[in-house]
Amino acid sequence: MKSVARSEERKRLNHAAEKKNSQFIAVYGRRGVGKTCLVQEAFEGKFFFSHTGLYQLSRKEQLKGFFDSLLKAGLPGSFSVPENWIEAFNLLEILIDNDQKGQKKIMFLDEISWMDTIQIDFVPALEHFWNAYASARTDIVLIICSSAASWIIDHVIHSKGGFHNRLTLSIHLQPFTLKEVEEYLQSMDINLTRMQILEGYMVLGGVPYYWSHMEPGMPIDLYINRLFFKEGAPLRDEHDILFKSLFRKPDAYISIIKALAGKKKGLTRGEILEATGLPGSGDTTKKLLELENCDVIRTSTAYGERKGTRYQLNDPFLLFYYHFLDQRTMDSQLWMHQLNTPQISTWRELAFEMICLLHVEEIKKKLGFGSVLTEVFSFWVKENLEKGIQGSQIDLVIKRADKVTNLFEMKYSQEEYLITKSEDDALRRRRSDYVRTMISKDAIHLTMISPYGVVPNAYAGNLTSVLTAEDLF
Repeated sequence: MKSVARSEERKRLNHAAEKKNSQFIAVYGRRGVGKTCLVQEAFEGKFFFSHTGLYQLSRKEQLKGFFDSLLKAGLPGSFSVPENWIEAFNLLEILIDNDQKGQKKIMFLDEISWMDTIQIDFVPALEHFWNAYASARTDIVLIICSSAASWIIDHVIHSKGGFHNRLTLSIHLQPFTLKEVEEYLQSMDINLTRMQILEGYMVLGGVPYYWSHMEPGMPIDLYINRLFFKEGAPLRDEHDILFKSLFRKPDAYISIIKALAGKKKGLTRGEILEATGLPGSGDTTKKLLELENCDVIRTSTAYGERKGTRYQLNDPFLLFYYHFLDQRTMDSQLWMHQLNTPQISTWRELAFEMICLLHVEEIKKKLGFGSVLTEVFSFWVKENLEKGIQGSQIDLVIKRADKVTNLFEMKYSQEEYLITKSEDDALRRRRSDYVRTMISKDAIHLTMISPYGVVPNAYAGNLTSVLTAEDLF
């Protein structure tokens, strides 16, 4: 997997390695986003020492694996397998002290959270290695990496102990945008139209690993069917693997995702508690934060009757999973058989809207206010006829510092979208409800986003602007 579109992150890693003091770097992000590939390409695989944690193995097996990596890096064979992590990092110090080359020592600990077993001595040992040994030198670049973003955030970035303010660089690696997926496919000599890429993104999101199985000349629908439904499909068990890689006890996290999967406007914290039966404690709040840190949910500010926070699913793959894969099927051609069903239509509406919300920066740039200070939120208000409010939901509002507010309507269609009289009435109602509720004096711009634009009829003339799938690139 090539680190296409990661030039800025590679520059940051290389710049850090050129500094005159030792560097402690964290790279984190969801499974399959390309963290390992980024680090390997930035340093061309030339590591003084590298080790990858072993998935779901015991502390004894983790220590044996670490010792084997030390031997491969040049530790003399006269040493024996360490009995704890303090001994293990002492052996790493010996390996470093024995080096006579005098060059920067790039060290890479991948999937570091898997090394931290229930015996809880790993983090203190790593803290001691960095604070008492590595940070005092000038030639060490220690890079830690994990798909369990919450582990790095809890134990390192937000540490109140030995790692407090010790990181010199952190990189939260995000999934690819639509444009970056296009560049990635082109790097593999795969040429798809932008609409085909959009269709694939609605299923796979911007996770490079999910796109990496594609072959030149393969139609996107056939690719999706092969990935998830054919016998031996490579991503058929991806949901379980993803959550087990992120969390030791994933059940509560999965219950939150299930509750959000079918809710277009998202849920409040209270609604999540009601839907899942989870306790209204700080532990549930922590789980929500961890899911957000792992890029699978997002928080959005919702205005209307009152200001509040709503949680929304933020991962196209998980939306797809809970619509089509949660209940196992024996139909190896399910996707091809579903293409024109009502279930597909419902999912496409949700998936397209999610993609628009994932590309707000591209939307702002296309509309010409990418550098203007903005506030992005949603709007929801119940009917209140005494105040002239008919009840509306607007899933994307961008309020600009230049006294203009864009109200967005996002509609999936495989052709130009037809705005009918009833649709025009609905748009006018939402605009009126917003102005009355927010007591807004901004200029209100109605903006439609639809893959192929809109039919240029009289009602389309009431829109201020129209964006297409091309504009999301």
